[in-house]
Amino acid sequence: MAHKGDVIHSIEEISKELKEAAWFIGQRVINREEIIEQAICALLTAEHLLLQSRTGVGKSLLAEQIFAMFEGASIFRVQASKEQQPDTYFGGLDLEDLKRGRIAHNTEGSLVESEFGFIDEIFDANDFTLRALLSLLNERRLIRGVQNVPSKLHTVIAATNYLRVNEVTEALLDRFLFKAVILPDKDPFVQYRISQRYLVHGGHAIAAPKRIPFVRLQHMHRIIAGKSDDFSINVTSELLYFTNVVIRHFEFMRNRSLHDKVKEGGSDFYISPRTQAKSLDLLRALALLKGRSEVLHEDVSRLYFIFATVGLPEEVAMFKKAYQTVYNSLTASRGFDQVQVLLDFTELLEEIRIQPQLLKEPLHRFADSPVRKSFMEWLKERFSGEQPVEQNKKMLEQFLTDFVPVCDEVRELKGSVDRVLQSTLIVAERELNRLA
Repeated sequence: MAHKGDVIHSIEEISKELKEAAWFIGQRVINREEIIEQAICALLTAEHLLLQSRTGVGKSLLAEQIFAMFEGASIFRVQASKEQQPDTYFGGLDLEDLKRGRIAHNTEGSLVESEFGFIDEIFDANDFTLRALLSLLNERRLIRGVQNVPSKLHTVIAATNYLRVNEVTEALLDRFLFKAVILPDKDPFVQYRISQRYLVHGGHAIAAPKRIPFVRLQHMHRIIAGKSDDFSINVTSELLYFTNVVIRHFEFMRNRSLHDKVKEGGSDFYISPRTQAKSLDLLRALALLKGRSEVLHEDVSRLYFIFATVGLPEEVAMFKKAYQTVYNSLTASRGFDQVQVLLDFTELLEEIRIQPQLLKEPLHRFADSPVRKSFMEWLKERFSGEQPVEQNKKMLEQFLTDFVPVCDEVRELKGSVDRVLQSTLIVAERELNRLA
């Protein structure tokens, strides 16, 4: 498929291109394949990545080599320090505006005007500067005084040797959706391979024989965000529900493991609705990396890229366990099929809520809608002919009464759907009475 600037490729071609980039980075940064994949996901979703490790394990090389895989993007680099002020990141103050009592930065060449940013030792920066960075990292806008300008910033990779925790840095950490800890690998063969690369390239990033145009990365991001007219990556309603159950189960497991610390005054583990929503972009990114136009259950198992810290085996293992527990429960005895039936049933209820007059029509008319055939087959077995409003209401209620969940996850969903049903019937009856 052709396009201006050769931006648009097939899903398979995009996947191949990204795999080749990951392979090249992996040849330069040894034994970091998982973090490289996580970093590519950060780029695809236009999110930020925080790398933590002790000194000398190649954080800077990793960031520089990742950014070196793209052409047509400017890179802002800075080594943070306590003496720095926000103008280090936003550009110097405009003196003429300052004379008039107005704070405005000349953003040319700053982080604001760059597509990529690398901030080394980010927690060495003072809290005043870190607070000033928050809106730029999150909203992609420079907001200082009366100055409010959009930023071209796509992704920042930050590196640190330590975490400094307070109110400001917690807010900063929330801006880095992807986090990884790089542990030193003392395996002699791994060290040998690292030494080989160092002898040739001296620990510096090198230009790849084939680079990805930044405009193509932007197009990949539009696909991930569901904003591309050329390609789409499908997420079914059943998989969407499954994803949220896995996330909740992981949150429960993390808090259970932190129970004693919380009682002693420690903080609990909390996944914000914003982070949970952004996990959908990651799911589509993971499917894209595999060359698929549909998200599969196995992609959900990789959501630890944002809900856990890559490089910490206990956190990653806990997420994988949460995934496997829920997956096994729903796989047994057609649990996934039951979830889909109930979710399709809620679509029927939503139609009735929007158009209460539908209750006056035979429910058989929905056989051609997305509602599963299982509901229609049940309907034909229990009822026949056109039904009045009261009979239709009984039919809808009886369907849920007859529905026998096969596992706890489906049982909980049935309870939620039953509440939607009762609410829908109340709203529909009130509207029908008003129109009578």
